[in-house]
Amino acid sequence: MRVVIESPFMGTSEDEETRSKETRRNIKYARACYHDSLRREEAPYGSHLNFPQPGVLDDNVPEDRKRGIDAGLEITRDFDLTAVYTDLGISKGMTYGIERAKTLGRLVEERQLGENWEDEYEKRAKTHSHNGLFA
Repeated sequence: MRVVIESPFMGTSEDEETRSKETRRNIKYARACYHDSLRREEAPYGSHLNFPQPGVLDDNVPEDRKRGIDAGLEITRDFDLTAVYTDLGISKGMTYGIERAKTLGRLVEERQLGENWEDEYEKRAKTHSHNGLFA
């Protein structure tokens, strides 16, 4: 089953340093969501992990953000399910993805990883063979 992953990406704090920490936490969370989806034997995809990377697109540049969103919508047009991971809340971008899924008639399922998601993620990340390459 092809699954769109909806989880927060950009931090929301006014303070730049705090916003950066929130964004890093959100990236870890999205990776944990991928892990959860793969454990369910699904094929997950989230453009927020794919496009806003150094040398690809900058989510802080409105034109880049729009390009990434548009590309993600095209890639996932015929996916089977949108999984909305809500442990960290629902962002504006997630709301847009949920509305888009409903417009397309795609099933939307709310999920949570639980309060220990970050500890479990850190354990997996520390023992990963590519540790350090994707920090």
